[in-house]
Amino acid sequence: MIEVNKELEDYILKHSEAEDSVLKDLTRETHVKMLRPRMLSGHLQGKFLKMTCQMIRPLRILEIGTYTGYSAISMAMGTSEDCIIHTIDCNDELEQFTRKYFKRSGFEDRIHFHIGDALDIIPKLNENFDLVFIDADKRQYIEYFEAIFPKLNKGAFVLADDVLWDGKVVEEIENNDKQTQGIIDFNHFIQEDTRVENLILPIRHGLMMIRKK
Repeated sequence: MIEVNKELEDYILKHSEAEDSVLKDLTRETHVKMLRPRMLSGHLQGKFLKMTCQMIRPLRILEIGTYTGYSAISMAMGTSEDCIIHTIDCNDELEQFTRKYFKRSGFEDRIHFHIGDALDIIPKLNENFDLVFIDADKRQYIEYFEAIFPKLNKGAFVLADDVLWDGKVVEEIENNDKQTQGIIDFNHFIQEDTRVENLILPIRHGLMMIRKK
């Protein structure tokens, strides 16, 4: 695996399509106003999400973990006008900020923003999904996956973020590090799940691509 240092990252950015102006503003304001701006998907991952949508052409998308909306907007940019994105976040303090950028992006009508516990909301969604993006509480990744699996169309894709967790998955972990343990358990769970095929990509903090057989 190639270690992406600052020089190499700059090269990658220079030779990738430029960031959309709305997403650039969203990144800047998130870093100024929000705690833990590192949670933002960012340009390279956002572009990957957009182009994934352009390839598989989903009509229904579910996102677990909205934060300030970067990934939802990125996916919307890669989808057709008849695609609906349901995105869920438990932090109601972010709602006003995030909705402002959904409106600015022009995708406000196609992004359905839910506030609350994803495990409570998912069973109430009367949808089957072609694509799911998981980027929320690492301790609950397996629970999220089990909740969405019955709602996945055959051949649907799940993208799970942070599955390398800054390399902590191959280090000795502290007994109280439940987030890292949650990621390790999830990665093992998916690897043993015969209902799917999977691939980990070293994008950002690790992205697992999972396809329902």
